[in-house]
Amino acid sequence: MDLGKIFKNTFLVILTCLLLSACATQKKVSTGQMQGDVYTGTDTVEYLASGVPDRVFFATNESVLTTASRDTLRKQAAWMRKNSELTFVIEGHADERGTREYNLALGERRANAAKDYLMTYGVSASRLQVISYGKERPVDSGSNPLAWSKNRRSVTVKAN
Repeated sequence: MDLGKIFKNTFLVILTCLLLSACATQKKVSTGQMQGDVYTGTDTVEYLASGVPDRVFFATNESVLTTASRDTLRKQAAWMRKNSELTFVIEGHADERGTREYNLALGERRANAAKDYLMTYGVSASRLQVISYGKERPVDSGSNPLAWSKNRRSVTVKAN
């Protein structure tokens, strides 16, 4: 047995393990939570009114409302019915993946899903306008699953 060869091989194995473990280390970038690939945290959420979140989040390539999204939209609808003089814009957003055209269409489907749900809870369509920004206005400019999940959203804002 050649001790130099054994030392060299052992050194290479240890070095490889260290490099692989360094690659696997993930940096925590947010206090937000993930449920599947949908963001459920609140560190990017603002409020229409006290206790009424302004945004809902979607799964990758989806415009289907989650249970949490429906709960948020019910709160929005209740507040909107009490403030019938106000009008709103529902902004649809997507993450950075996909073409500009695809993400604009996806953002529009997301905003329309939110609008349709608000209408089922008594908010008049004449008070709701839809606009899609696609991937053009990210809330998190990171290029990772957490950032993407924060950017897949619709946001309800008061119209001017």
